[in-house]
Order: sequence, then C-alpha cells, then structure tokens
Amino acid sequence: MNKKIVIIGGGVAGLSAGIYARINGFETTIIEMHSTGGQCTAWERKGYRFDYCLHWLVGTRSGPFHDIWLETNVINDKVKIIDHEVHTKVFAEDGTDFIVYTNIDRWEKYLCEIGPEDTKSIIKMCNDMRKTSVLEPYSDPPELRKWRNKIGSFFKMLPIIILFMKYGKKTFNQYIGQFNFKNPRLALFFDNLFSSRDFSALAFIMMLAWFHKKNAGYLLGGSKPMAQRMTEKYLNLSGILTTKKKVGKIIVEDNIAKGVLLEDGSEIFADYVISAADGHSTIFEMLGGKYLSEKIKEAYNSWELFNPIVQVSFGISSEIKTDFPVQSWISKNTHIGMTKTDQGYSIMNYCFDPSMAPPGKSVIVIRFESPWDLWKDIKDEDYLKEKQQIENDARILLEKHFPGITTNIEVVDVATPVTDVRYTGVWKGSYEGFLPSSKNLMSNLKPTLPGLDGFYMAGQWLSPGGGLPPAGQTGKWVIQLICKKEKMEFTT
Repeated sequence: MNKKIVIIGGGVAGLSAGIYARINGFETTIIEMHSTGGQCTAWERKGYRFDYCLHWLVGTRSGPFHDIWLETNVINDKVKIIDHEVHTKVFAEDGTDFIVYTNIDRWEKYLCEIGPEDTKSIIKMCNDMRKTSVLEPYSDPPELRKWRNKIGSFFKMLPIIILFMKYGKKTFNQYIGQFNFKNPRLALFFDNLFSSRDFSALAFIMMLAWFHKKNAGYLLGGSKPMAQRMTEKYLNLSGILTTKKKVGKIIVEDNIAKGVLLEDGSEIFADYVISAADGHSTIFEMLGGKYLSEKIKEAYNSWELFNPIVQVSFGISSEIKTDFPVQSWISKNTHIGMTKTDQGYSIMNYCFDPSMAPPGKSVIVIRFESPWDLWKDIKDEDYLKEKQQIENDARILLEKHFPGITTNIEVVDVATPVTDVRYTGVWKGSYEGFLPSSKNLMSNLKPTLPGLDGFYMAGQWLSPGGGLPPAGQTGKWVIQLICKKEKMEFTT
C-alpha cells in the first residue's frame, strides 16, 4: 500500500510538497487553517482585487526555481509575465527623487549621471552585483547533493567566492560605508535604504541580479491565480485538501511523528508528517518545544525578523496611470494611525495589471512597516478604532500624492499584522520570516528536528529572507528526502 503523508499548511510550501508527493505515489492530505495559498493571497471587494503578496517571482525565466514553477503549474503557456524596467522610484521629503532600475547596466549609468564624483564607487558596487548574477540555486537538498555537482558549482562560483568571503559577515551599512558617497543625493538614498537594521551586505549585492537576468518577473493576475493554479494541480493529482481546519498538536509516539490532532478533536494518522505552517507555531506549540537544536534556539531567540506590514487598499472609480509601479517615500516623521513610518511607506499602482480592477478603474495600495509590539496586545475596541484611523490617514496621504483622487474612492480595505496572524498564524506577523542579516544569510535551518523521526519542515522559516521561491523549493526537497528514505527514485 502507498504510504501516507499529512501536510500542515496549504500555502506555497504545502502545495508544493503535496504536488510532488502525489507525483511520487504517496497518499496525501493537506490541512489548511483558512484557504489555500497561505500568505500568497488576495481578496475581492466589489470587483476589485487586493493582492497581499506577489510583487515579483524569482525563477520566471530559467533555473531550478523556474523548474519548480513549471512542475507545480505556477507558470504555464497561458501565464503572462511582465518584466518591469523600474524596480522602485524613491522620493525624499524635500521632493528629491531616485530611481532603482532593474537592469544593472542602466542603473550604473543613471547613478554616474547623478554623482559623477562617485563614478569609481558606483562602478565597483555595480560590478559586485554583476558577479552575483552567475549564482543559481541548487536543484537538490544539501543531503542529496553529489560531489560532482558540488565541484561543478564551486568552479562556477569561483569568481565570486572572494566576494562572499569579503562581505559574507558584513551589514549593508558597513558595505555601503566604504564608498563614502560624496554626492548628497546618492548619500541620502543609501543612508536611508535599510536605516540602522542589520541587513546583509550580500543580500543587497544580490538584490538586482535576478531582475538583471529578467528572471524575476511579475505574473499577471498576481497571488490568487498563482495559488489557485497550484491547488488545481494538486487536486487533479487526487490529493486530499481540508480547509477551515487547524492543527493543534502533532501526534508523537516514541519520538516518531504519527499524525496530527486537529483543534476540533479529530485525528489524522500518517506515515510522515510535514509542517509547511509557521515555524514557531510548529516547533514550540504543536511539538511543545521538545525537539530543539542549538541553531533553532539561536534563530528564534536572536535572529531579527522582518517587521510586519499594514496594507491599505483602495478601489478607485477612475483610471490612474503612473510611470512606475512602485513609489516609495522616505518619511520618518509621518504617522499612519499609531505607526510612525521610520522605514517610510510605499504606494503601488496596479495599472499594469488590468485583472486587478474593472475596466476604467484602478487599484492603488499603500504599505508600511508596523512593529508587532504595537499590535500584540491591542483590544478589540481599540483595534477597530485604529483601523479607522489608518484609513483616514491613508486617504490624506493618497490625496497628497494624487490630488482630487479621494472623491473617486469606492472601496477601502485595511489589512494589519493582526489580520495576517489571524488568517495564516505567522509568528509576530513577520510576513517573510527571518531578516537576512550579516549573522544568518548563509545559515539555513534543517528540515528535520533532532530526535524526531517521520517529520519534516518546509517553508520560508527555513531560509533567512523567506519568500515564495524557498517555500516552493523546500516543499519539493522534503519529498526528495522522503523518497530517499523509502529507497524510491524521485520523479517530477
């Protein structure tokens, strides 16, 4: 008889694991606390679609991530991919603007035009970025990589190994500080890019490499159709999907995972348990914190998290066109509700995606970081007042940037960190998990836990930086590991 796998979480990682498990002949059940997609989601309001996740997707053209998207039906012949020429247009409070182009050559030329006195530093920085464009993710998990592949990767990466050795443990501020930009416009931008946070220098250097290769495009339709395509693939493979059910505990006997206990009291037994749910909830609640390595303790005790976000979505009854999809404002003295926007705020106009709004109408979204400490103990009556204040303040901001627009607002939707936690269970509202820092960029967590058999983890909490590609990748990897344990040949 085919062995059974129960998968906790129906987001991208859970769906990926479910798809590959079914392809390889395992019986599968996915348990999802809300609806499939996890944080890869959007919602409809009066004909408008408000997207919570997808801005771009690494792997839209080539490489191992691309293979995963093809194999899981994220990308097919009917999916249109848009490659934006501009990543972001940034504005300072004094009106100074700054453009981040997705093409490194074009960005280098633009930077040199702004600050010719910094030409040498600009070329050095952009050359560092170009070097990382040869990087490709591995196809197989670390446990299954063969020496010939490791050696091949070593020689392929040889030109940038020095870069990794030099900047692997440096912060962005340490990296950018070496250039000492003389041009005030450049200095203003780089000084405010990540503020004082410990953001990895290497993560910044690699930031534009995927875009430069046109391998980080936007999927027309956004998050919801992406998750739906994966769900359809899974269901077409006869996988079982249970929604609106939440796992309370993982059933363990003699240090072997045997299944899951749902909050409604029902039990589902299986030969393997995969948690593609929130990492903290899995390890410290579903498993009671009994299976910990020193690295897990370090990660959850000291690794910095992405700040959660507030998203205010507007459905506009007129067509609003902008030259750039995303505009960001450096505005440390602005308050939106109770949040002081130390990291600024962004406005995204979805005019490039006609599926987001009815014909002749627009969707515009304001996003800003809001620390979890502001939300963790908020009372229900205060929460409703805060959402209303956020809406009021966001309307004022929108009117400031698009004069006259407020008379055309048809729909407003406010999603907070509390919203994210309620629907996905994500720890502290950290939508992408661990921030990639100078301490952890190269420190992925293992999919297994010490002392526990029959159990695997998948999802963004295994990789600092999080996001959809590691979610899809780890979902595939855990099935490869299970196939290896079962002495089966893994197939896609």
